Amino acid sequence: MQHTIVMTGASRGIGRVAARHILRRSPKAHLLVVARPSSGARLAAELSSGGHPVSHVQADLGSLDSVRAAAIEIRDRLDRGDLPPLRGFVGNAGIQHVNALTEGPEGLESTFTVNVLANHLFIRLLQDRFAAPARIVITSSDTHFGDLRHNLGMVPGPVWRSPDVLARTGAFAKPHTAAGGRTAYSTSKLAAIYLVHEYPRRLPSGIDVVAHNPGFVPGTGLARNADPLSRFAMRRIMPLMILTPLRHEPRRRRPPPR
Repeated sequence: MQHTIVMTGASRGIGRVAARHILRRSPKAHLLVVARPSSGARLAAELSSGGHPVSHVQADLGSLDSVRAAAIEIRDRLDRGDLPPLRGFVGNAGIQHVNALTEGPEGLESTFTVNVLANHLFIRLLQDRFAAPARIVITSSDTHFGDLRHNLGMVPGPVWRSPDVLARTGAFAKPHTAAGGRTAYSTSKLAAIYLVHEYPRRLPSGIDVVAHNPGFVPGTGLARNADPLSRFAMRRIMPLMILTPLRHEPRRRRPPPR
């Protein structure tokens, strides 16, 4: 049966590979990618080059007003029959800043907005449009462990506070520093895991919810907002981790060491 899968973060890295994998493995899926106005049409055209049904909806994931408008548009397209029944949502978009002070259009901290609130708002606004059986997949991370084994000690562990606090800038010690930005990132990934555990209690029956941890994957564009030294390390030095069992690749995840 034809069905729709909504996906964020399909433009680069593991998201781009995952989108192509979905289209290859699910020929009856209509992939609806959520992307910025400047890139959505081009992304949909590139992904549909193999004859697969792909369309896009415009949204700036850093703005909840924009996310809300996109979700309403998806609801309307489903109700009109322009899209087949909704059977999947892939929340892959993620971002990491050099501080915990980067503010979005509504005055909310950008890391928490993109990594947590945007996906959550999509899911809540679309929850009554899912056709069972359906599945939600959220990209998670090892960074919430905050230790050498899971993230090479590069990202501080999370500092949990009320979501009302985490959604605002300056929620952590020294928020103007890169350490503050990385703490915001690891905390946002912990929040995503909390939501994955909570969704089965809140969502209608017949919707599976999965957290997907891709592991340490340099070269995905996650550090595009980092400082020049960090960007250089991610692009030139971290790929050398291919020589160790710690690194994963966008196209193939290595099994963890036993």
